[in-house]
Amino acid sequence: MAKKDCPHCEGTGWKPVETEGVRRMVRCDCVEGERTTFLLQAARIPRRYEHCDFESFNVRKEKSGEPNRSLAWAKTLAQRFVEEYPVDFGLLFAGPTGVGKTHLAVAVLRELILCKNVECLFYDFRDLLKEIQDSWNPVSQTSELRVLQPVLDAEVLLLDELAALNPTDWVKETLAYIINTRYNQKRVTLITTTLVARESGKEVRTPSGESIPDLEQSLDRFGPTFRSRLYEMCKVVELRADDFRKAVKQASYRFHAE
Repeated sequence: MAKKDCPHCEGTGWKPVETEGVRRMVRCDCVEGERTTFLLQAARIPRRYEHCDFESFNVRKEKSGEPNRSLAWAKTLAQRFVEEYPVDFGLLFAGPTGVGKTHLAVAVLRELILCKNVECLFYDFRDLLKEIQDSWNPVSQTSELRVLQPVLDAEVLLLDELAALNPTDWVKETLAYIINTRYNQKRVTLITTTLVARESGKEVRTPSGESIPDLEQSLDRFGPTFRSRLYEMCKVVELRADDFRKAVKQASYRFHAE
């Protein structure tokens, strides 16, 4: 809706513009501003992440004084994705806890909303599963589509914290249904996961020496068809660094101790 007191459109939502002597009516900025506000609210971005953007993404400097190449490259790929949107693929942000996967993925959502008015939706994967379980109707033995339908229909969906340690058959079926539906409808999906790919069967570790679960083997637990479809839908963006939150907490503790 247009603002009733807007001096440009006087509440109509349309304003006159003149280009090369030709006068025409276009959508007023007040309407676009309200749509952006609506899209940000509808995206369900948690308060903890609602201010995440590319500018505040910390690429962290190594001991050499140079930015972490993995994080800098991941940021570049995410920014390029927004610049080139609309595209026919999504992004799978993979890496250990605390490297900034969710921050970067939310930055993509915010930029798509603010710059291109794209309908986006954020869902923590665990929260989504719980909502679907809570909506289960024992009488009809069906889950409420009101929970699942927005996830299936969103132009851009972010599934945060996808894990695959010991998925139950129900979790496998639910995730497969979401991915298959969005795959068939050619909708863009973003995913963050603590799993990462390994090269030639080698074990991957964080800079501090912590072992990282293997992405391909873990996704196999959802089934080879699911894994293959996910790789076709998403380009893998790996982030490798130490846990930033842990480092900040330790630094804060040392500061107070001193």
